[in-house]
Amino acid sequence: METPTQRNGFKRESYILSVDVGTTSIRCHVYDKEAQIRGSYITKVNLLYPEPGLVELDPEELWRGFVKVVNGAVQDSGLQMRQMEALGISTQRGTFTTWDRKTGVPFHNFISWQDLRAVELVRSWNNSCTMKAIHSVMMVLHFLSKNKRFQAASLIVFSTQHVTFRLAWVLQHWKQLSQAVAEGNCYFGTIDTWLLYKLTKGLVHATDYSNASATGIFDSYQLCWSEFLCCLISLPLSILPKVLNTGHHFGMTDPSVFGVSIPIMSVMADQQAAMFGECCFDIGDVKITMGTGTFMNINTGSKPHTSVAGLYPVVGWKIGPEVVYLAEGNAADTGTAIKWAQELELFSDVRETDAMASSVANSDGVCFVPSFSGLQAPLNDPKACASFMGLKPSTNKSHLVRAILESVAFRNKQLYETMLRETHIPIRKIRADGGVCTNDFVMQLTADLFGRKVARPTQHEMSCLGAAFVAGLGVGFWKSQEELKRLQSTDRVFLPRNGYGLGDGGTEGEYTPILQSWERALKRSMNWYGKP
Repeated sequence: METPTQRNGFKRESYILSVDVGTTSIRCHVYDKEAQIRGSYITKVNLLYPEPGLVELDPEELWRGFVKVVNGAVQDSGLQMRQMEALGISTQRGTFTTWDRKTGVPFHNFISWQDLRAVELVRSWNNSCTMKAIHSVMMVLHFLSKNKRFQAASLIVFSTQHVTFRLAWVLQHWKQLSQAVAEGNCYFGTIDTWLLYKLTKGLVHATDYSNASATGIFDSYQLCWSEFLCCLISLPLSILPKVLNTGHHFGMTDPSVFGVSIPIMSVMADQQAAMFGECCFDIGDVKITMGTGTFMNINTGSKPHTSVAGLYPVVGWKIGPEVVYLAEGNAADTGTAIKWAQELELFSDVRETDAMASSVANSDGVCFVPSFSGLQAPLNDPKACASFMGLKPSTNKSHLVRAILESVAFRNKQLYETMLRETHIPIRKIRADGGVCTNDFVMQLTADLFGRKVARPTQHEMSCLGAAFVAGLGVGFWKSQEELKRLQSTDRVFLPRNGYGLGDGGTEGEYTPILQSWERALKRSMNWYGKP
């Protein structure tokens, strides 16, 4: 494979391009050898809400946004496109579309991971006789074998966040799509697959292991699409993309896109990319990404973790023969809650929230439950509602803001304790990233509640960096993971303060009664949208 330093017969400095397609924005960075950003560009992702509960994205608009940020970042860097040695791509997970394999025209908009159109289908399946029978069989198999994988299967419940039932819903409701499947003229893809298809002018229909493992259709134990699940729910295997290594030469961008052909050397799911960007390469390394939602991942090594409390085993990355697995827990409404509070004019600039929360001694007994999209692990209640509880005439904006920020740290603590209880893996280090990690109040309270130091990197958007690292390793731009660790920079380390979380020996700390009140508020918010 020809590199930029060879194309015109003389040596030229080269760089790595990396794009992250998130829930609310698309950003591109140009990285140099020191992993410093030489140029960047960001554009907004326009979410569409055709009906209450439905969340979509326009595939062609997303594609135009992708091209726009790449051109913008290279222009911002003052460099030339031919100096870009490789392209890495990180994308939000579980957002998918389908398209005509002959024309490349989508059958419908991207259906976001936040979309709730399949909620009734999910509920009916979770309550079905089929699921009860599967649970019973798995309980028997667990009793006979003591294999925790069967125990986890006996407790599994489906979720709208995974692709599985949103895709089933689409196939059931749109006749044009089911006809295309019958004619062998349909491609399915998450955002990464769609971008690969567009970048290569239809030559590549593929995804990587990290993205595939987050769809709910993939068997992370066998490293293949789950034929059993596809058969059970009537999902056609024929429309699914080929699954390739995370670090892989996926193809070259068509020259018509950027003016030159650039090798596409990595495709990663955003949370796994952030984990790689944080250099969490060792078993027991933990990464917390606080963006639109909170995602907490722990490196479990070469074996997938089997959970009974809602942690999800995903492939972190597959580079060469090495497969690294992560256990993941998430809280869906972190940045969402803060943005909602801003829209209510509790504050005008998100940077004010740290000072506002610190300006009052406590939240005046107010508790906030951040569950606009239900509650995830360890409670796993899709019918929970978001709520403020404990409001008084004395409550002011600062108390409300403090309660919202405390709820972010409280959910972090829940996920962390679930992770400790489930995995029994000694924690080596904890690093936090994402937009919300810039809030010192949240970071300090998280460290207090964990009773451990939490490091914040200099660069807060780590998904781009992780995809760049994998792409750079693939072309020899960087030589090893040890070199990447040496490039890592830390903005601040938050140390736990005595007397805030659980005290020494499990004694009560300042936040123990506040946390207990919040847990009561959680319970009262659960099953709010269930049948009376």
